Amino acid sequence: MTSSELWTRETADRYDAEEAGTSSAAVLGPTLAFLAELAGDGRALEFAIGTGRVGVPLRERGVPVVGIELSEHMAGVLRRKIDEGTLPVVIGDMATTVVPGEFTLVYLVYNTITNLLTQDEQVECFRNAARHLAPGGRFVIELGVPPLRFLPPGQVAVPFDVSEQHLGFDTFDLVEQILVSHHFTREGEGEDGRYRRDHSRHRYAWPAELDLMARIAGLERERRVADWDGAPFTQDSAKHISVWRKPA
Repeated sequence: MTSSELWTRETADRYDAEEAGTSSAAVLGPTLAFLAELAGDGRALEFAIGTGRVGVPLRERGVPVVGIELSEHMAGVLRRKIDEGTLPVVIGDMATTVVPGEFTLVYLVYNTITNLLTQDEQVECFRNAARHLAPGGRFVIELGVPPLRFLPPGQVAVPFDVSEQHLGFDTFDLVEQILVSHHFTREGEGEDGRYRRDHSRHRYAWPAELDLMARIAGLERERRVADWDGAPFTQDSAKHISVWRKPA
């Protein structure tokens, strides 16, 4: 097991409801189109497939998908949606777990590479992607750009969501490149409503650092865009979609 924090049954059971906004057809459409085009007529492997937010609808589009997932509880929620024969899932970590066969696409979305809390493990994740790719295949990562420009001297916290139902902010350890995401989620209505507190640790990485990890793994950067619609990546982009290719 890697340094990734393990998702509990309670967290897995409420995950889909809390991520409903990112699971709609309107939001997922560009993601699925992007990934399906890269997969072509081949198979796709999703690292950290979770409850299948992306993997299940991608399979429904006709792309053969296999998943790797560390949390048995998250995989259990996915299994309620689709059977093992249609979308196989292997329980294990995304840095070292190997599944049979070759893939034209390996992908890792929604900032999940930051769940690996050391640089060495993130490098191994790239190596594992390369291990599974057929020549000419692609590795895709969706990742936010560390928002350190929002940190004035002496401040270590940056809010990312302030709404009626949820308060979220990240705190940063700039030496270790670790951020902690803090979530206060409102449960109940009215004055008696309470907030549930959750937090998770992540190792943030810069785009250039990921490019070096890819080079170590024998992959070449093919493109980098700001979103799944393919908008240009600029110094003001909040996240990036990066594609690396395994040489033919």
